[in-house]
Amino acid sequence: MKIGFYAGSFDPFTNGHLHVVKKSSELFDKVIIGIGINSNKNRRFDSEIMKIAIEKVLERENLTNVSVITYSNLSIDIAKEFNATFLIRGIRNGMDYDYEENIALINEELAGIDTIYVRSGKYGAISSSMIVEFLNYGKNVSNLIPQEIYDIIK
Repeated sequence: MKIGFYAGSFDPFTNGHLHVVKKSSELFDKVIIGIGINSNKNRRFDSEIMKIAIEKVLERENLTNVSVITYSNLSIDIAKEFNATFLIRGIRNGMDYDYEENIALINEELAGIDTIYVRSGKYGAISSSMIVEFLNYGKNVSNLIPQEIYDIIK
């Protein structure tokens, strides 16, 4: 069974993330979205509430081979715990690739697990940080994030 592990803070989960999940669900028998704690970031939205909202998005999109977990360990350790065959990383541009490739090399060396990159497609300009910035200035971001996510952060 091919299992992909898609780790991130998903703070919040965007249409770009959803695009990566949809494409990944076609490539893997099972996809696990892992909402992790990044020691370099302060969460803006509660991870358990985000998990529930993402699960609602997956249900609406009929992505039955995708599940969501929360964790506070290293992504590679959790991926191995779930027998993931690949780490999934969404990339928006060349800067993302350069950043992700360095991490992928270390993950492969430390855990023996490879990384697959999935382009964010037409959603490549969207970032979670951008969504939060727009929200802080009262902008409507409902077209940039799934409705279920918008409902919990508006």
